[in-house]
Amino acid sequence: MFCRHNVLFSSASVRAILFFAVVIVAPIVSSGPSLSHASTDGQLLAPVALPFANGERLSYDVTWLGMRAGIATMVVQEYSDELGRQQLIFAMTARSSPTVTKFYPVENRGVSIVDLETFLPRHMTFARREGKRFNDFDYTFRHSEGLVTAVKDGKTDELPIPPDAQDAMSCLYYVRKVLPFVPGASLTMTVHHDKKNYKMDVRVEAIETLEGRWGKQQTARVVVIMPFQGIFLNEGNIRVWFTTDEHRVPVRMKAKVVVGSIVAELTEGYGSAGHP
Repeated sequence: MFCRHNVLFSSASVRAILFFAVVIVAPIVSSGPSLSHASTDGQLLAPVALPFANGERLSYDVTWLGMRAGIATMVVQEYSDELGRQQLIFAMTARSSPTVTKFYPVENRGVSIVDLETFLPRHMTFARREGKRFNDFDYTFRHSEGLVTAVKDGKTDELPIPPDAQDAMSCLYYVRKVLPFVPGASLTMTVHHDKKNYKMDVRVEAIETLEGRWGKQQTARVVVIMPFQGIFLNEGNIRVWFTTDEHRVPVRMKAKVVVGSIVAELTEGYGSAGHP
């Protein structure tokens, strides 16, 4: 039975939320006409104000078939670089629960540094520790040159990227920043992940009221077409429920897997569980 769990968990779980990494979702930044591809009925819409603050920390329980499979956290920090430019640090961790760790340990950690003015990633590191699978990724984005220096397990490549490319963590926060939470609104994006550029589509399906440890909140149900494996959830369509208030917090994420679904539920950092 444990062998069966091992196969399903490795192909399904703690690899991607948040989501867009989650998770998940959404490049198109920079300046000029491509600032936002978010639209409703074909009409371009303006981005919203920054919804997340310095020090925000969101924690999630990841469950599969009613079993607590893992814990995921996302943290936001601000700082100024050596030139005085304002930067954002997005840090994410995903680790297996004690029960799952006995037969399939997971300890994934990622950090993305994003320029606050352009909201483009500058540098990202990701350490994947899943069972016997160990990988280390390091990306340095040079948007003005259209290049990224990508290092995977010590092997370095210089690869072309489009001017609006996000990484696998910054895309989630970009969605929170830009996507209008109106049914039918959509976003098309490019995400650089594992030395490849992927097109990603995001669409608001409906407005729903959800209740959880965060309280009772109106949310926007957003579907993300994931062309790659992320950090908390598995490859395939992911649905994320964001609150429609000024914080636009992802309170629930869900992805179907071979058997059942993987669900990431917010437990700390917002509403009744504590404000961001």
